[in-house]
Amino acid sequence: MDVIALCLRLKSKFQRREVKKPEKPVTRSRAEVGKSVLRVTLPELQEAEKTIIRRFRYEYFHEELQILCNLHVTGGETNTGQARRRNQALRKSSSLYKLDPFVDQDDLIRVGGRIRRANVLIDLKHPVVIPPKSHLTELLIRHHHLKVNHMARGITHNVLRQSGYWLIDGPSAVSRFISSCVTCRLLRRPTEQQKMACLHEDRLEPAPPFSYCAVDYFTPFIDKERRSEVKRYGVLFTCMASRSVRLETANSLDSSSFINALSLFMNRRGAVRQLWSDQGTNFIGARNELKAAFSEMDQDQVQEYLLRNECEWIPFKMKVPHSSHMGETWEWLIRSVRNALEPLLWKAASQLDDETLQTFMTEVECIINSRPLSVDYLCNAEAPEPLTPNHLLTMKPTRVLPPPGEFQTPDVYCHRLWSAVFC
Repeated sequence: MDVIALCLRLKSKFQRREVKKPEKPVTRSRAEVGKSVLRVTLPELQEAEKTIIRRFRYEYFHEELQILCNLHVTGGETNTGQARRRNQALRKSSSLYKLDPFVDQDDLIRVGGRIRRANVLIDLKHPVVIPPKSHLTELLIRHHHLKVNHMARGITHNVLRQSGYWLIDGPSAVSRFISSCVTCRLLRRPTEQQKMACLHEDRLEPAPPFSYCAVDYFTPFIDKERRSEVKRYGVLFTCMASRSVRLETANSLDSSSFINALSLFMNRRGAVRQLWSDQGTNFIGARNELKAAFSEMDQDQVQEYLLRNECEWIPFKMKVPHSSHMGETWEWLIRSVRNALEPLLWKAASQLDDETLQTFMTEVECIINSRPLSVDYLCNAEAPEPLTPNHLLTMKPTRVLPPPGEFQTPDVYCHRLWSAVFC
């Protein structure tokens, strides 16, 4: 716009043929000279805007403009005869046919109407007609769309109309621009639909339970050890195939504590072919320590022992850092364990000790392993009993009876600590 205004200023100087009289030279810096030359006024900007609109008017409304000028429809007031002759001359398929158009004193096509006598600005009474598809149209829509901070079509079109522009087929033009706006597509795009990937081969390999496992730590707990309070951490082992869960407790987050929890798990569930985990420092430290200890042993005897027992050394398999989606198999189970622990710890959390916490873990383990692996046939009366991880581990769905007794809240503070678990 500033460039067009400067060009029009130069044009007007050439037309007036101004000749400057010699004056006393004044020394000014180059920056001051540039600012004085490039400074444009508001009337010059308005004239530049009208010039740009006239340029596109000749390109898109050449036939309609010629008809309006021939019929002398060049003012806001048009009588019945002029309106009838104009409607007969214009094609009914023309975009200006229903707009009661006229040409103003600036040679711009404006929209007519019945509010000519309203005491408002002419841009509000008779907005300037803008073609639907042009570079000017795109610039105007972009300017007003950014002005309203990427709001929707209605607000953008309303601000464009209040600025004195009548956009032919405005809703479609504004919608077309907003659909191509990168910011709007990022802010208002629909939810992505992701196709589920194929199951990992570890979840499909025929093997005994807990042959292919994953491990992770969760939620520190506060235990009472005499008069002091100590932290204990939950360790979740899950079978990749049967989706069974084994819960252990760890005293700290160091490698030694994890190796002890791993030894407890393997003593109860047998050898493990592969162990998934994230790249926590305790897991990496345990892997390095076990690898260093394994390298110090007689490799021939170790390999002979492993072949004789049909097992392998535990290979750690760690997922990529900062990729929690790769551990979805055990992350969902950690959420389920937390949901089962919360009601159990609601009343007895302040009276926990190591034995009580381990009992809690076994209760939660029993609950999680009693869940159905599929819920598709739960409402079908003819379907068999839903399959649970306990069926695959113990051939029993769940524990039949809890410990006997009537458990109340005061049992939490009594010496029968075993009853505090079932309050």
